[in-house]
Amino acid sequence: MFDFLKQRSLKEEIMDDFFCQGEVVNQTLRELNQINTYLGGDLLSLNGVKKLILKKPQENYKIVDLGCGGGDTLKLFAKWGKKHKQDLQLVGIDANKYIVDYAQKNCSKYPNISFSSENILSEEFKDREFDIAHASLFFHHLQEEEIVELLKQLMGQVRVGLVINDLHRHWVSYLFTKYLITRWSKSEMVKYDSVLSVERSFTREELEKYLKMAGIQNYSLSWRWAYRWELIIWK
Repeated sequence: MFDFLKQRSLKEEIMDDFFCQGEVVNQTLRELNQINTYLGGDLLSLNGVKKLILKKPQENYKIVDLGCGGGDTLKLFAKWGKKHKQDLQLVGIDANKYIVDYAQKNCSKYPNISFSSENILSEEFKDREFDIAHASLFFHHLQEEEIVELLKQLMGQVRVGLVINDLHRHWVSYLFTKYLITRWSKSEMVKYDSVLSVERSFTREELEKYLKMAGIQNYSLSWRWAYRWELIIWK
């Protein structure tokens, strides 16, 4: 019945179009924030970053959020940093300049958050350096060879490590998304992309294979609710 979930889908999501714009994108970003908040996705990201910071304490950190979307995860990081007197310089990267425009307005009250419209796979981005790289629901947008190359690239760009928060491809997650998330959503993009995101996401074996191909050994990979993978890589 769920044989199609045995392999990652190669179909593209609507959000993979770097030029998509308008209210449908804005509504999607608002709903993604609600989903991540209610299902604990943002807290999973924050806990991963905290683990890296505790492992290697220093005066300040430059943290990049890859495929940052509306910037809500960076707002969570900023609030935590302020509360714990931790100096954080936060950078959001997204290839869609319309999404970056939304994120800048959304985070306008946070002076330590900045944004840039860049393709993370571009030559220009490879020259940038950070302490920590974070990616939530980003890696499943990539093909296998892109995932491996980006992991190698990022390990050369960061000084502390990586936090990757992404979906577990499983029939329970698929049914939950197809019959609950899509009925709740008012965004046609969420209705289409959310189901496809599960089809494009990962099993533990696949993630471990990518890490091995990238030559990465110092990591922890844990299953978290709701059907998420918490991957923390130490430099």
